[in-house]
Amino acid sequence: MTHIYIEDIGRHTGQEVTLRGWVHNKRSSGKIQFLIMRDGTGTIQAVVVKSVVSPEVFAAADSLTHESSFEVTGKVREDARAPGGYELDVTALKVYQEVSKEEPFPITPKEHGIEFLMDHRHLWIRSTRQRAILKIRHEIIKATRDFFDDRGFTLCDTPILTPAACEGTTTLFEVKYFEDKAFLTQSGQLYNEATAIALGKVYCFGPTFRAEKSKTRRHLTEFWMVEPEVAYATVEDMMDLAEQLISFVVQRVLERRTNELKALERDLSKLEKIAPPFPRISYDDAVRILQQHGSELQWGGDFGGGDETIISQQFDKPVVVHRYPSAIKAFYMEPDQDRPEVALCLDVLAPEGYGEIIGGGQRASSYDLLIQRLKEHDLPREAFEWYLDLRKFGSVPHAGFGMGIERAVTWICGLDHVRETIPFPRMLYRLNP
Repeated sequence: MTHIYIEDIGRHTGQEVTLRGWVHNKRSSGKIQFLIMRDGTGTIQAVVVKSVVSPEVFAAADSLTHESSFEVTGKVREDARAPGGYELDVTALKVYQEVSKEEPFPITPKEHGIEFLMDHRHLWIRSTRQRAILKIRHEIIKATRDFFDDRGFTLCDTPILTPAACEGTTTLFEVKYFEDKAFLTQSGQLYNEATAIALGKVYCFGPTFRAEKSKTRRHLTEFWMVEPEVAYATVEDMMDLAEQLISFVVQRVLERRTNELKALERDLSKLEKIAPPFPRISYDDAVRILQQHGSELQWGGDFGGGDETIISQQFDKPVVVHRYPSAIKAFYMEPDQDRPEVALCLDVLAPEGYGEIIGGGQRASSYDLLIQRLKEHDLPREAFEWYLDLRKFGSVPHAGFGMGIERAVTWICGLDHVRETIPFPRMLYRLNP
C-alpha cells in the first residue's frame, strides 16, 4: 500500500492509501469515529465506520487518545465541507503507541501559562500555531538562501569558535579551548570579509551568540543570522541589497505559506505592501522623529527597543536608518569622509513597531584607521593580525550586513515575542529543554 503525506492527498482521490501520524483530535457519534490526524504536513479527518471495519479496528480507533501515534489505510474521498477538502474512509488501522489515559498529553485546549508552555516546549511545538511558525521560519530560510544563491553569492561557512570579539567585548560567551580560551561567535562578518576578497560575493548562515543580559521580547542569546559581504561595495549598495532581500523573502512567504499565515491570523494586507523602494532616513532624521514623539534621546545616543518601535511605527514598510555616530558603532565601520563623526552604516527597522531586523554597513578599508580603532576599543592587536592583513594585501571598499532570522520571523508572523520563532529558544533565564 502506498504511504503518502497529507499534503499530497489531493493527488490520490478515489485511491486507497496509507497515512501515518498522530491524533490531533477525535470525536464519536457512537457507530462512527472521526479521527483528526496530523502528520507534520497537514491534517485530515479519518472516518472509521463500525459497520465497515472489523471489531478490532473499531475498538482500536475508539481507544486512541490525544497524541497517540497510529497508521490508517483507507480510500481518499473529496469533500468540500472538510477543512482540507478531503477525508479518508478507513479500512484498516495500526496503533504504534497509545498515550496513557492515566498520564494524558499535558498540553490541552485550556489556557496554560507561558512558563508551563516553555517548560514543555518539546511538546508545545506540536500545536497548530507553533507548527505554522516553524513552517514559515523554514520558508524564510529557504527564500534567503535562494536569494543569494541565484545572485551569484557563494556560501562560506565561518567559525563558531573564535579567538576574539567581533562586536562588544562584554557580550561574549567564553569557552575552554584545550589549554587556551575561545569565544562563541557573535558574527561571521570578519571572516566573511576575507572570503569576499577571495570570491567577490559571499554569505554565511549559522548560529551566533550574544551574552547580552537583556530580557526583552526581541532578545535571544543564541540566534541564527545570514550575513552577506561584497567586495567593491558601498553602504548604498547594502541598502539596495537589504531592500531586495526583504521584499523577496516576504513575497515568497506570501506565495507559499498563506495557509500558515492565516492560521496565525496575520494581516496579509500589511505584508502585501512590502516592495521597493523603502523609506531611507539618516540617524539625524531619526533623532528628530524621536524627539517629536517625546523622547529625551540626544544626538549621539544609541537607540533602545522603545526608540526603534517609535521610528518603525511611522512607516508601513521597513525603514532604513543610516549614518549613526561612529562612537556607538563597531570598530570596523568606515567613517563618512564628509562627516567623520558618523559611520557609513545602516539598520533596517521592520514596520508595525518590530524594530531592527538588519544591521550592517561599509567596512573600514584603511590599515592605519583599523589600527587606531582597535586601540580606541581596547582590543588586542595580536588577535586581529590576520584581519589587518586584509588591509595590507589588496584592500578595497567592501560592505555587508546581518539579518537575524528570528527577528524576521517575529515580524512576518506578527508575533509578540521572539521566543516562538525557534524550536528551542535560549534566553537570559532559559536553557531548558
